[in-house]
Amino acid sequence: MSLKIRLSRGGAKKRPHYSIVVADARMPRDGRFIEKLGTFDPLKKKDDATRVVMDIDSAKSWIAKGAQPTDRVLRLLVGLGVGERAAHNNPEKAKPKKKAQERAAAAAKAAEAAAAPAE
Repeated sequence: MSLKIRLSRGGAKKRPHYSIVVADARMPRDGRFIEKLGTFDPLKKKDDATRVVMDIDSAKSWIAKGAQPTDRVLRLLVGLGVGERAAHNNPEKAKPKKKAQERAAAAAKAAEAAAAPAE
């Protein structure tokens, strides 16, 4: 059974409030869970102490047992000083696509042609 430490959504429409839970990966997002570890309120300011409330000892013990935190929960744990997260970098995604490269090349060629007769 693969376990995840993930967010379970609650709250009203346009007013999210999340519970941090340990659940079987096959269960639905807001469905059955094994243990509730804490809460996360994204509407509060980032420096508010009550934005993330979590039982850190339980989280550490579940991770030691093999539970995998999701990306967002891992960021929250890093913010609390518990885990470490490698920085993600995908430079291929940042590169312009083919059409944009063609437009940039055409613009550079036009600028070069405009600068040549001026000299």
